[in-house]
Amino acid sequence: MKPPVQNRQAAGRQLAGYLQRYRGRDDLIVLALPRGGIPVAAEIATALEAPLDVLLVRKLGLPGHPELAMGAIASGGVQVVNEQVVRQAKITHKDIEAVAAREKEELKRRERTYRGDRPWPSLKERTVILVDDGLATGATMQAAIAAVKKQQPNRIIVAVPVAPPDTVNTLTSQADEIVCPLQPQPFMAIGQWYGDFHQVSDSEVVSLLKNFGAKAGH
Repeated sequence: MKPPVQNRQAAGRQLAGYLQRYRGRDDLIVLALPRGGIPVAAEIATALEAPLDVLLVRKLGLPGHPELAMGAIASGGVQVVNEQVVRQAKITHKDIEAVAAREKEELKRRERTYRGDRPWPSLKERTVILVDDGLATGATMQAAIAAVKKQQPNRIIVAVPVAPPDTVNTLTSQADEIVCPLQPQPFMAIGQWYGDFHQVSDSEVVSLLKNFGAKAGH
């Protein structure tokens, strides 16, 4: 059976269709979660005539099971912990801090690689669309929302092609609007719903951001 999402670009174009009412607004900015969220967000930013930038978030993987998120960190010193996962796995505060310290180094590396010396755009009183290529637990998006909220935006919209219904429900209370056309149950993994779900490279991210360089941060 053919997967419902062709690739990240097609997903972005589909999401842009749901977001047309925001097109051309002066206060609009699209923030992507690298790396997979960038190609999706680039299509949305193009369609909505909006600036594009990145919000760096790193998943805190469970020791021994790094694919399972026990929390996440984001630009600006934000850390979110999934208390349920931590409790069930009997993870200590020390364990969390050890994983967080490693991920903070990677966060800094990516900040340098993707943003260079470009100033962080002001999000105060802006309409912010947060984009990723899909959500599983939603831990990284929760960290992203928390980071954006610190800057007092007018409105936060989460736009993702695919996520499990439970995750969408959790985020509903944290963002002003969630756009997620595909909410399969059972969910399994993000990649299974894509025809092409290749690993997005740093160079691909930098190249897409460069295309928006003139507009980013307005």
